[in-house]
Amino acid sequence: MTSPFFGEFLGTFVLILLGDGVVAGVLLEKSKAKDSGWIVITAAWAFAVILGVFTAKAFGSADAHLNPAVTLAFAVQSGEYSKIPIYLPAQFLGAFLGAVAVYLHYLPHWKETKDSGKILAVFSTDPAISNPPSNFFSEFLGTFILILGIHSIFSAQIADVTTPMGVFFIGILVWVIGLSMGGTTGYAINPARDLGPRLAHYLLPIANKGNSGWRYAWLPILAPLAGGTVAGIFLKTIL
Repeated sequence: MTSPFFGEFLGTFVLILLGDGVVAGVLLEKSKAKDSGWIVITAAWAFAVILGVFTAKAFGSADAHLNPAVTLAFAVQSGEYSKIPIYLPAQFLGAFLGAVAVYLHYLPHWKETKDSGKILAVFSTDPAISNPPSNFFSEFLGTFILILGIHSIFSAQIADVTTPMGVFFIGILVWVIGLSMGGTTGYAINPARDLGPRLAHYLLPIANKGNSGWRYAWLPILAPLAGGTVAGIFLKTIL
């Protein structure tokens, strides 16, 4: 069963199960983790990235991107685009099914939660202040820093970083992006992370859910892809 497709799929599934899972724990009524706060959410997302990357590598994806923006960035940098049609469908499918698993895991809690905004927040991002140009820049810049950080961690200039150590540093990178930059838009920085779960929210029979926020949905897709593309061009030009 190991293959690049399956590795990306399963790694992204784990990423979303644990990442959206912590948001559900913090926001849903009668959860023992309710109201534990932003530091808990950002920490668990960082650890979810670490576990997702290790899972992807263990099951066949040497790259373990888990993120279409990362895949696009390094395709632009290298000029090799053959992984895009393999990785992207796996990432979106893994994100969708990871969100379905979160729904099933917290099944009794949806009907106890009357706030449809909190229910949507379990699955997808939304800006703290709706300002599309500013929101776009936030997601663009966060993704750019993500790509720059990943490249730097594994660069030849830091040759003594082992792969497991590098994966932990990537988790720290995602953690600090969430702490420092995530307060504006919820730091999607990953089109699959937002679109897959948002689609799950739309399709699943979730008690007390409202609309799925499709008017905003384009932004956490296009802004990270733009940030990844510019980061890829930057690395290709500079190096």
